[in-house]
Amino acid sequence: MENTTVNGIRIRPAHMDDLEGITEIYNEAILTTTATFDTEQKTVEEQVEWFENHGDRYPILVATDGKYLIFGWASLSQWSDRCAYSDTAEISLYVKEEFRGQGIGGELMNAILLAGKEAGLHSILARVAEGNPVSVKIHESAGFEMVGTMKEVGRKFGRLLDVHLMQLVQGGTS
Repeated sequence: MENTTVNGIRIRPAHMDDLEGITEIYNEAILTTTATFDTEQKTVEEQVEWFENHGDRYPILVATDGKYLIFGWASLSQWSDRCAYSDTAEISLYVKEEFRGQGIGGELMNAILLAGKEAGLHSILARVAEGNPVSVKIHESAGFEMVGTMKEVGRKFGRLLDVHLMQLVQGGTS
């Protein structure tokens, strides 16, 4: 994927130098949202292996001011290590709290899905915890459909939560 600039926001492939900003945004989500079911904050060192498991096939993109500030990030990760799932990925998308509601998530969504299509990924899956209508809406706006609900599969903030499984079949084969 080439760098793109939309509304003054630059979206580009992530570099290892971005990992501190990516981790900061992820840790914010761990502490304050059900967007992730991680419950313990991550260190940059812990995130290195996660970062290295991505690349052209499973990209990570960042939304940035073009200099130092990272507003948000999106990734496509391997859904399963079984060969038959090689054209399927799971999407993750996080925007720093003070920049939410400004269209950054939608721009990241469009860019990461395009990168996935260019990589030959056929099916993109999303897991969205109950009580997150903004996440459902952004996925539906990108063409994702609800394909099921897993009941009470995660515990966070003292509650058992359902997780909605959403899917986008976008074509492309490797």
